[in-house]
Amino acid sequence: MTLTIRPALPADVRGINRLVEPMTHTGILLGKDLVSYYEAVQEFLVAIDEEGEVLGCGALHVMWEDLAEVRTLAVHDSQRGTGLGHRMLVALLERAAQLGLQRVFCLTFEVEFFSRHGFEVMSDVVDPDVYNQLLRSPDEGIAEFLDLARVKPNTLGNTRMIKTLGSAEALGSAEGLGRGD
Repeated sequence: MTLTIRPALPADVRGINRLVEPMTHTGILLGKDLVSYYEAVQEFLVAIDEEGEVLGCGALHVMWEDLAEVRTLAVHDSQRGTGLGHRMLVALLERAAQLGLQRVFCLTFEVEFFSRHGFEVMSDVVDPDVYNQLLRSPDEGIAEFLDLARVKPNTLGNTRMIKTLGSAEALGSAEGLGRGD
């Protein structure tokens, strides 16, 4: 089966929702309304098969001048262990590098997966001036990044991780990773 990874289109939103929705029941991903996916469609990449079915998705949400978050990274059950998660993440990291970003954040239960891709558990957040600017954002992802108490019920048990991008590293040097993603 040939899969193509490309920027998402509004026509892909219902497929993204069908892919993500079952994972919201298990708490792996947070649920979103369709309107939220439509509003953020330009942030998404999708993996589609020959018939156009969405079998993978992931979003890159810019949070600051040098920082973005990987969101809603998901693959269909039939694609687990094929390397599609790896390919989706590498594509999102390439997109971050193309935007000139230096750091990519994620909030995840999949610590081992992200660790294999160079993410580390976060300790320091940002300097106080940037922190004060980020506090003004209504975006829940930024609240998660800042580790604010108001988002704890939704994110309990998740691990905050971050990766610093290097020029060659960001553009696919993770290609040699195993296919167990």
